[in-house]
Amino acid sequence: MSKKFSVLLVAVLLVSLLAACGPIAPAAQPPVRQINVSGSGKVYVVPDVAYINIGVHTEADTVTEALSKNNEQAQAIADALKGMGVDAKDIQTTAFNVYPQQEYGMDGTIVRRYFSVDNTLYVKVRDLQNLGKLLDTVVRSGANTINGISFDVLDRAAAEKEARALAIADARAKAEEIAAAAGLTLGEIQTLNVYASGGPMPYYDAKGGAMAAQMEVPIAAGQMVITADANITYSIK
Repeated sequence: MSKKFSVLLVAVLLVSLLAACGPIAPAAQPPVRQINVSGSGKVYVVPDVAYINIGVHTEADTVTEALSKNNEQAQAIADALKGMGVDAKDIQTTAFNVYPQQEYGMDGTIVRRYFSVDNTLYVKVRDLQNLGKLLDTVVRSGANTINGISFDVLDRAAAEKEARALAIADARAKAEEIAAAAGLTLGEIQTLNVYASGGPMPYYDAKGGAMAAQMEVPIAAGQMVITADANITYSIK
């Protein structure tokens, strides 16, 4: 047997042996021990802006007359708002509808045909100290529907940042407490998720931000709470 043939035969045998054995499985890794905790953070803020839907409803026998009356009252309201210091950019028409209407007599016959017009203004009020007086003024100027007064803060960035930090700190404190009770030591953070809990919510027990008692329409802004939630997974030792 030649030397060249012998080397080739050994190579073939080695390839066959490796193929028969198959791939070498990696050593099984022990599962990472983990602890998962949740935390929440709350920050209380005093509102500095209010949003109001102010509406005008008019009726007349002709659509022209109904529109004319509505436009006149809506203009009077807009002028009153501007007179109260509301900027024109903070007054927006959000709905304008014209409806044909009918009135029926006792026998079911139509006794009147007329038209109704609804015009709704969405107003941003930045001066909350005069909110009660403003509402009284617009009602005297012709507004006959006021809906959905809501309060908010114009700049929530700082409060949201603080709420997130509080949520993470709350989760960390819970993790340390649980680990200490179990005789464990916290390791590195494996996952971290922070969630905003929507816009500010009213805090009804608050005492701050109330309107002056002598105002025609007393409105209390109170306080708002901005919240955040955190979910953290730690490895444990």
